[in-house]
Amino acid sequence: MGSRQVRVWLLLGMAVLAGFPSLGLTRARAQTPSPQVAVTQPASGSSQANSDGDRIAALEKRVADQSQAIAKAQMSGDNSWMLTSSALVLLMTGPGLALFYGGLVRKKNVLGTMMQSFAMMAVITVLWAVVTYSLAFSSGNAFIGGLHNMFLHGVGLDPSAYAPTIPLQTFMVFQLMFAIITPALITGAFAERMKFSAMLVFMVLWAIVVYSPMAHMVWGEGGLLNSGSGRFPCMDFAGGTVVHITSGVSALITALYLGKRIGYPKEAMQPHSVVLSFIGACLLWVGWFGFNSGSALAAGTLATSAFVATHFGAAAAAIGWSAAEWIRNGKPSALGAISGAVAGLVAITPASGFVSPMSAIAIGLLAGAGCFFMVVKVKAWFGYDDSLDAFGVHGAGGTIGALLTGLFARSAINPVFGAGKPTGVLEGNTHQILNQAVGVGIAWTLAIVGTLIILFIVDKTIGLRVSAEDEATGLDLSQHGEEGYEWAH
Repeated sequence: MGSRQVRVWLLLGMAVLAGFPSLGLTRARAQTPSPQVAVTQPASGSSQANSDGDRIAALEKRVADQSQAIAKAQMSGDNSWMLTSSALVLLMTGPGLALFYGGLVRKKNVLGTMMQSFAMMAVITVLWAVVTYSLAFSSGNAFIGGLHNMFLHGVGLDPSAYAPTIPLQTFMVFQLMFAIITPALITGAFAERMKFSAMLVFMVLWAIVVYSPMAHMVWGEGGLLNSGSGRFPCMDFAGGTVVHITSGVSALITALYLGKRIGYPKEAMQPHSVVLSFIGACLLWVGWFGFNSGSALAAGTLATSAFVATHFGAAAAAIGWSAAEWIRNGKPSALGAISGAVAGLVAITPASGFVSPMSAIAIGLLAGAGCFFMVVKVKAWFGYDDSLDAFGVHGAGGTIGALLTGLFARSAINPVFGAGKPTGVLEGNTHQILNQAVGVGIAWTLAIVGTLIILFIVDKTIGLRVSAEDEATGLDLSQHGEEGYEWAH
């Protein structure tokens, strides 16, 4: 074989030796199964269900979180408004009523008169904590609450059935401010002639015997006159019967029992400072927004309606009183204007959460003219010495307002008897005026009987009236040993 051929066979042999093992290895790798990676492919329906469930759960959690945040925000807003309203109502007693009444008496009695209002802020507060809140708002019977909440037992920071979006303590302290100003209103009738010690005992007993039962009957759970569940549902949004009729009628009874001031009516007993009374009346007007609008117990649309009705009623009554005085005397007076405004505030109190703005104006005009007639004519006819016209304004104004509430109430403002059901006479609920009359009658009766009993007890134990000498000296010096105006002699 030639060298050329030898080289060819050598190359072929080398190719076989080099190529065949690789070919064999390649085949072996192809024939040897590679390790399998277990990848589970879920069914498409199960995957979709799990995904939808996760999304729904996330949405539900988000909705729950948002609802909780909204509830907290509502509670915070309502609580803020109610605490503000509580402060506004306290403003009505001191300095509002203290200045209003203080300016109407003679200067020798200014501190003694203001001290009576201030004392109620202290004494009634402690009494409320001990027993009267419980008597007014704890569960009991149709006429009076029980003793479950004595010493504020169980009155904590959680909401209650009375006000589900504010702490129970907020509700309690708001109602306390009503309990403070109500007996303070009575002091206007016996101004300048009752002993301070007798006044304190009388007011403590009156708060227990008269105020607490009336508050429970109208506003308390299961009360006889409760507009939601009572036997005689009487609409009283903010205290026409509870506050103004009871205090006004009690004022009249007290004035009659004590008798007239020495020298009345022959001796002139003019207000020593209409300026003080003017300031006090303006403070009362401002504070009354908390009194009425706060009675919605929430910062909602009902509070707005009560706020507007309160303002319109007061303005209309100021005009009504001033117009009547202008016609009778030939000129309107500042004292008449502020007295009319207070009369309108009194009359709109029971109606404020039930009537429209135009109805509030009508109530105000009627109350302004009606209370003017009571103060100027009826008081003169019967000759009683209601020193600062507590009965003529609060007793008469509260009665007028309570009855007119039954006439003008509208379900669109407050569907107290259920959605779509008529509330007032003008809407077709003719029976409501009878319920209002029952509430007025009970308030009058309780005030007359309770006040007479208390006056008799206090008079026979410690005595009610200051001596003739002390009355001539004045309450400032005789009861407190100080003078309001030491520079004025």
